[in-house]
Amino acid sequence: MPGAGRDIVEPIRRQGALVPLRRPEEPAAPLRDPRLSDVDEWGRSEHIRELARRLYDPIYRHWFRAEWEGLEKIPTEGGALLVANHAGAIPSDAPAIMHGIETELSRPVYGMADHMFKGMPVVGTMWSRAGGVAAHPENAYRLLREQGQLALVFPEGTKGPGKTYSERYQLRRFGRGGFVEIAMRAGVPIIPIAVVGAEESMPTLFKVPGLARMLGVPYVPITANMVMFGPLGLLAYFPAKFRLRVLDPVHFDVPPDQERYSKSRIMDAAEDIRVDLQETLYDMLRQRRSVWF
Repeated sequence: MPGAGRDIVEPIRRQGALVPLRRPEEPAAPLRDPRLSDVDEWGRSEHIRELARRLYDPIYRHWFRAEWEGLEKIPTEGGALLVANHAGAIPSDAPAIMHGIETELSRPVYGMADHMFKGMPVVGTMWSRAGGVAAHPENAYRLLREQGQLALVFPEGTKGPGKTYSERYQLRRFGRGGFVEIAMRAGVPIIPIAVVGAEESMPTLFKVPGLARMLGVPYVPITANMVMFGPLGLLAYFPAKFRLRVLDPVHFDVPPDQERYSKSRIMDAAEDIRVDLQETLYDMLRQRRSVWF
């Protein structure tokens, strides 16, 4: 009947009557990710990492025969700053650490390195796709505090891999302790990792400072690998046995996100970590039966 609907609605409009409310609309669907690939905001691609793991795994397991001790000390969730010694003319420790943690703990690791890598054509892009991030305090803070990721840093910087073979396993100064301040700001622990084997995988016999200045790079090494294999020595590592020991996490009893932290406390903590790593390396070397086994 034409007037039936109006007859039902009119009584509801009387004073004091209940007025039916509109049902809330369904929540909007999440916006579609506009990215057409799996590359994250740091440039890392899980597809490339998976490919890298497949290619590197035989080297890790059968060439370097890497063995871990204390891997359970690395958290399975939440941010943590991994700190390790750095060695080898073309360092072999970073990929070993990243690969071991990713395969054993199923956690991605972002390796922080000098801006020099970022600026290299092709190399810079592939480095980012494989998990490399420019070493900057704000980058580290975002990874650790905001995203709860694992970040790997080498406080020796280029001074570590720039050592000659006669200086092997003698840790250089850990800068001004910037890595400690980052961990304090982010409210995450520092987890030291001692690595034995990288020094012998590509030992530097001597350096060419003049050529390094001309090329604008930290050092130009002449390695034992180059002497034995010629130009192929730039890519061919010796099959040194890798041993990696995870030390106890270092926690800081300070609130995060402070504007300033005590410089003396930062420097003391950095030196304590360096000394612990150095003593651990000496202990591991005493226990080692051979470079190769």
